[in-house]
Amino acid sequence: MTAGELAVVVATVLCAIGFAALIVVLLRVLDTLKSLRGEVESLRAETRPLLAELQLSTDQARATMAEARHDLDRFDRVLGSAEAISDAVSGGGRVARAALSVPVIKVAGIATGTSRAWRRLRRTDQKAIKKADRGSRGHSVSEIPK
Repeated sequence: MTAGELAVVVATVLCAIGFAALIVVLLRVLDTLKSLRGEVESLRAETRPLLAELQLSTDQARATMAEARHDLDRFDRVLGSAEAISDAVSGGGRVARAALSVPVIKVAGIATGTSRAWRRLRRTDQKAIKKADRGSRGHSVSEIPK
């Protein structure tokens, strides 16, 4: 055997060992991929119910949000109505105050004037009675000045 043939044999043996090692590595990779596929399937089996539950929760949350929006819209309408009623009532109070303030002031003025006049008349009558009492001590009733 010559050196060239020896080199070819050594190269062939090394290639055979390299291919054997490559086959072993590829078989390990294949086993790892099978194991990984099993894990992925297991993970999918675990996550499917979770995803279904999450989707159900999301649908319930959407329904709740829609109901909350509806309630908020309804509350907004009620609040708008309450504001309109409040404005109408306050406007009505202003109208009533404007309409009734002048007559009430006039009635109060008439009542005050009447009570003052009544008091003056009573004072005048009381003074006349007192004068009559003083004068009647020495005079008869027919002599009392009128």
